[in-house]
Amino acid sequence: MAHLTQRRPENVEGDFYVDQTCIDCDTCRWMAPDIFDREAGRSVVFHQPQSESERLHAMQALLACPTASIGTVEKPTDIKIAQQSFPVLVAENVYHCGYHAENSFGAASYFIQRPEGNILVDSPRFAPPLVKRLEAMGGIRYLYLTHRDDVADHQKFHDHFGCDRILHTDEVNRGTQSVELKLTGSDPIQLEPDLLIIPVPGHTKGHTVLLYQNKFLFTGDHLAWSARQNHLVGFREACWYSWEELQRSMQKLANYSFEWVLPGHGRRYHADAKTMHQEMQKCLTWMGLNLDSGEWN
Repeated sequence: MAHLTQRRPENVEGDFYVDQTCIDCDTCRWMAPDIFDREAGRSVVFHQPQSESERLHAMQALLACPTASIGTVEKPTDIKIAQQSFPVLVAENVYHCGYHAENSFGAASYFIQRPEGNILVDSPRFAPPLVKRLEAMGGIRYLYLTHRDDVADHQKFHDHFGCDRILHTDEVNRGTQSVELKLTGSDPIQLEPDLLIIPVPGHTKGHTVLLYQNKFLFTGDHLAWSARQNHLVGFREACWYSWEELQRSMQKLANYSFEWVLPGHGRRYHADAKTMHQEMQKCLTWMGLNLDSGEWN
């Protein structure tokens, strides 16, 4: 939990604060941008909540913070309301789980509720309030893992829900060797009629993304909206395998149609399919592709 004695001096006066344990994962800033901002390399409270909506968003960020670096001076009386708000609806039947894990550096996890079986995309913390809500929403059929970095409490979710975990074999290590479904190769995998897994090596060798209903693209650490660049980007500064492979993977991904980019790290992005295609072309240009020749600079 956050400690008042470690409260960062950059916070504005008031109930909510961020302490010195912040790792600058950006979670609170995109979850509650009216409350949190970045100063001196880490998150701070720049505006205290003034409405019920702002307070709920601040409390959600508090619960989602992977390092418990957000605190309140007064003991919150509405913590259960915030707990029960997770998973938070993104659109249609897709939800943000919250409860980000420190060992995934605060990566976001998502939940797809579907009659054929629910999908958990990457692993959040195994937090009892979230687990109870997922139980009430029908449990988990598959736990799809984009890559090795964001697996967090995958074993606990498997043991509790009996879900089949999915991970590319090139991402399997000592901690994930018991995964039930190990993907191979570089060709797309049609898991179910509405679920397409697309290998996108680059960030890591076996990184994959999940396309749901040709609308929702869960991108892990492959693609996200950059608030700084103001467009879609690949993870150049955190590319652990091959930037050249990531470039080729992004070009392949640009041929698909989708309307949502839902990353593990970075910001979400939503647009109609035509606009998304245009934004992907901007991303390719930014990454160094000469669109006229089809070659990389």
